[in-house]
Amino acid sequence: MTAALLAGIAGLALLDALNPATIAGVALLLLAPVARPVRTAAGFTVGAYLTVLGLGVLVYLGADAAADAVGDGLVWLRRTAFTVAALALAVAGLRRLRPRVRPAVTVPSWVNPLTAAGLGFLMTGADLPNAFPYFIAIERIVNADVGTASALLVIAGYALVYCLPCLLLLAAGATHGDRVRRRLGSLYARLGAEKEQPRSVPIALGHLVVAAGVAAIAVAA
Repeated sequence: MTAALLAGIAGLALLDALNPATIAGVALLLLAPVARPVRTAAGFTVGAYLTVLGLGVLVYLGADAAADAVGDGLVWLRRTAFTVAALALAVAGLRRLRPRVRPAVTVPSWVNPLTAAGLGFLMTGADLPNAFPYFIAIERIVNADVGTASALLVIAGYALVYCLPCLLLLAAGATHGDRVRRRLGSLYARLGAEKEQPRSVPIALGHLVVAAGVAAIAVAA
């Protein structure tokens, strides 16, 4: 396994880690009027980690089996990764063609330190179709043919990097308490609160142009 491969996958994981839904979920749980906010946010983070790890293992094993059985087994994974990316960008662009209200991320009444893992699973799983760096990283791992054990370790590391912002928020919440919660209020206002998003043709066109370019890569892959 080369340093270039690890660096590329780490870069993709860092890009994927900038996930507003997951970060806002942890921030909201740290702010929520629950008995143990840090433990509850930690449960959410565990759920997010296991979701990224579990799906990554399934996709890797499926792609690896396809690569062994069919000569072009990697082609479908590469095309899937870029197609998902193109669709996500196109949908984001089309949404900016009309004003809309982004719904607020709220805490369900059933959430506690144990059930928060389920919430992390649901929120992370729902957002994974937009996580095109994730599928590109797995395609690179399969293509590198590093062996199952090494590949699974890399996927576990990817999932850890994905959760890095959540872990940093948890550490800050556990050590600095109220001061961090005051600052998290502004973070949640940007990422998780209800927000009116005005129509923006330039942003929409930018998304659609990039989507077209990514779709062309998918066809040529």
